[in-house]
Amino acid sequence: MQDNKARRYAIKLLSYRGRSENELEERLREKGISESVIHKTIRYLRDAGLVDDVSLAETLRREAFSTKMYSQYAARRFLLQRGIPHDITDTVLQGDRNDDLSNARRLADKKLRILRNYPLMTAKRRLYYLLSRRGFSPEIIRTVCNEIQFQKEEKQ
Repeated sequence: MQDNKARRYAIKLLSYRGRSENELEERLREKGISESVIHKTIRYLRDAGLVDDVSLAETLRREAFSTKMYSQYAARRFLLQRGIPHDITDTVLQGDRNDDLSNARRLADKKLRILRNYPLMTAKRRLYYLLSRRGFSPEIIRTVCNEIQFQKEEKQ
């Protein structure tokens, strides 16, 4: 009986959004379901193809880089917070280190539409803090801010 209850609850959770095995385990544990039933349920969902940490990690990586415009560091943190294991995170994020600069430029261009009426120093400061919150390294932030400064001076 508890097997059915656990499966129904897990499938209900998966109907809202994709979840990692870790997330499902935690939610089932909070519901008061025993460890053996949790492991059976996770195994059942994995065998049925409803839970796949690798494909979820790929989806979250695309979301982190294209939608949220995170840096490599922030994307790693995002995946780990969603319960993706370290080894899968390392595999999925391999080779994306060069995308940080292009992502920072895309985010800066988007933000500058809002900041174009601000004084140059205020715009740079706000842009710096935004890029910092998104996990970009100081070198990349300086590069992007210096590029923006030249573009802004040319327009005036």
